[in-house]
Amino acid sequence: MSRHINLRQIEAFKSVIENGTISRAATMINISQPAMSKLIAHLEADTGLKLFDRVKGRLAPTEHAMRLYEKIDRIFAGVRQVENAVDAIRREEQGRLSIGVMPALAGSFIQRATMGFLKDRRNLFCSVQALTSQWIVDWLVTRKLDVGLVEPGLDNPYAMFEPLMEHPLVCIMPRDHPLSAKTLIEPPDLHGVPFVSVNPDSSFGHRVNTMFETYKVRPQVAMIANVASTLCEFVAAGLGVSLAHPLVASGLEDRLAVRRFEPEIPFHFQLCRSIDSRNAHLVNAFVQEVRMTAEFISASVLRQP
Repeated sequence: MSRHINLRQIEAFKSVIENGTISRAATMINISQPAMSKLIAHLEADTGLKLFDRVKGRLAPTEHAMRLYEKIDRIFAGVRQVENAVDAIRREEQGRLSIGVMPALAGSFIQRATMGFLKDRRNLFCSVQALTSQWIVDWLVTRKLDVGLVEPGLDNPYAMFEPLMEHPLVCIMPRDHPLSAKTLIEPPDLHGVPFVSVNPDSSFGHRVNTMFETYKVRPQVAMIANVASTLCEFVAAGLGVSLAHPLVASGLEDRLAVRRFEPEIPFHFQLCRSIDSRNAHLVNAFVQEVRMTAEFISASVLRQP
């Protein structure tokens, strides 16, 4: 080769491959069509490879061209990763918040709460990790997370816990279920009715089963699901009804009917944070947004017709 290939030639080649014609490729990298043709001609001369066949005024990439493009695309992908890393570092300097969320709240709820939190904080670097509650606590203590939303009953001497988002359980069912005609569901309404249950050994499952025993009600357990999103999907698909915290129905309002249930069974999640939180002001702002989002969703799901 008489000369080394240069970056401008590579950019021109990549643009021609991706845009199909010299004219469109030239427009994309903001040069004239003759300049683009010259760059491609020089690249072929400098590499000693025939990269395009000229067919009726158009450039058709050869096998050599496509092999070269594959290599170049990998390089540019690496450059984009570096650019993303640089952007992340810049944003980290302006603040970051790492959030852990239990699977029951890892869908629409955490998305809505986090988007509300970020609305006026576009430069904040935020990460969300869906983990089991115990893993969230462990990661919090080791400073991998700043704040977590976990199930009740957990404790750790190196973390602070507070009740969060306490609401009475609601009855969820397919929108065309016969019980959807009622505005209030009571224990006798569920006797013999196909029911999608949570794990009876969990604190949530124990409270529900205690209520059934108190009222001598025996629903027909159709399935046991240990993840709230799974439970909701099977209920929406028509397998049965269930009792759930109203927040787990977030995002499924068009597929689920949600009705008040009495006697009320209050249930809450927990917020956990490290004792010496490094981002106390961001954590406090995030918790405020979580509370507002929870209140809005709980009220909206119960306003269903």
